[in-house]
Amino acid sequence: MNENQKEESILAKLKDILQESCPEVEDWSSFGPSTTIESLGLDSLTILDLLYDIEQETGVHVEANEVVTFQSIGDINKLLLVKGG
Repeated sequence: MNENQKEESILAKLKDILQESCPEVEDWSSFGPSTTIESLGLDSLTILDLLYDIEQETGVHVEANEVVTFQSIGDINKLLLVKGG
């Protein structure tokens, strides 16, 4: 699997996880790396739940302090790619 395919795979997993975590988001058609965490309505508690779900789905452990400054889904995607997600 090349780098681009890995990124797409991780992005698809994130979308699946977030669709369950963010039922109030109605339109997922524009979901992608530039989607902001704010636009999904994620607060700090939801992000912690998301990190747990990411670990369960991908096997990659992510510390909360690694994502506190992240602004977009692309930021999370890149971290997971680096960590082997």
